Amino acid sequence: MHADLAGRLIDPATMRRLTSLADLDPGFVADDFRTPRAVEALRETEVIVSCWGCPPLDEEVLARAPRLRAVIHAAGSVKHHITEACWQRGIDVTSAAWANALPVAEYTVAAVLLANKQILRLREDYRGRRAAHDWQAAYGRAGNYRRTVGVVGASRIGRRVLELLRAHDLELLLHDPYVGAEEAARLGARSVGLDELCAAGDVVSVHAPELPETRHLLDRRRLALMPTGATLVNTSRGSLVDQEALTEELVSGRLEAVLDVTVPEVLPPDSPLYDLPNVVLTPHVAGSLGTELHRMAAAAADELARYVDGRPFAHAVTPEEARISA
Repeated sequence: MHADLAGRLIDPATMRRLTSLADLDPGFVADDFRTPRAVEALRETEVIVSCWGCPPLDEEVLARAPRLRAVIHAAGSVKHHITEACWQRGIDVTSAAWANALPVAEYTVAAVLLANKQILRLREDYRGRRAAHDWQAAYGRAGNYRRTVGVVGASRIGRRVLELLRAHDLELLLHDPYVGAEEAARLGARSVGLDELCAAGDVVSVHAPELPETRHLLDRRRLALMPTGATLVNTSRGSLVDQEALTEELVSGRLEAVLDVTVPEVLPPDSPLYDLPNVVLTPHVAGSLGTELHRMAAAAADELARYVDGRPFAHAVTPEEARISA
């Protein structure tokens, strides 16, 4: 965690609310629970407000925190710091994953709509011509009317993406092994197999969790099923896509991509993905960025208020949910 995390995450109004609810030291950001200051603080701590980079709360840490009752995570997934020891201890856990999902979905929807408009190709074409041209003739298949968008995973983000895309004249496909036809229809989509989704999608957007069984979910064979000119959008995790196979497709120019996540997280400087005209590459910023961080802090303050009032968390995390989250 950054030493100035509180200043980035918490706007003044939320800071006043947090400090009015509890004896909270917003200037103390612990990125190591073994330091003397952290050990001293843990002895009296009843609630931890965590964020990205929080160290694991393992048995050794919990032994130093006899009064700890709850962890309020002002970010998304808790799988990196909430351990089995936390669940065995009965610690209540809540997460602002719902708040972090909103900007990811917004980023995705923007990417989908711009991809169908063939913005990348238009930009390069216009840059090269620098003159008038019959764009309607050249881009007769561009646009979002009756295009097909495939959503892989009915996660919190995937559902929000479907909700936002329903406002447009698109055919929405959904692949999720845990969502049947009726539920998919309620989400505004048609439930299909992953192969069918890849073969039909003008845009394929990935929103499944990172699990051993989802590694390379979009492998070389499934990428090859995607129509020429289709766009892959990945705001989930890089491991869900066979990046070597995807890179080959992108270098060939057959596919386009909007990638907010890769393997490794920061690509080496010589990766061709930085410079390809058919690729939008961003550094894992689809989630909360800048002012969007304040929404997560406000969500944490809401949960702290519920805890102080003796009410259950509005966005409690269960062990099973933590296991299958992104």
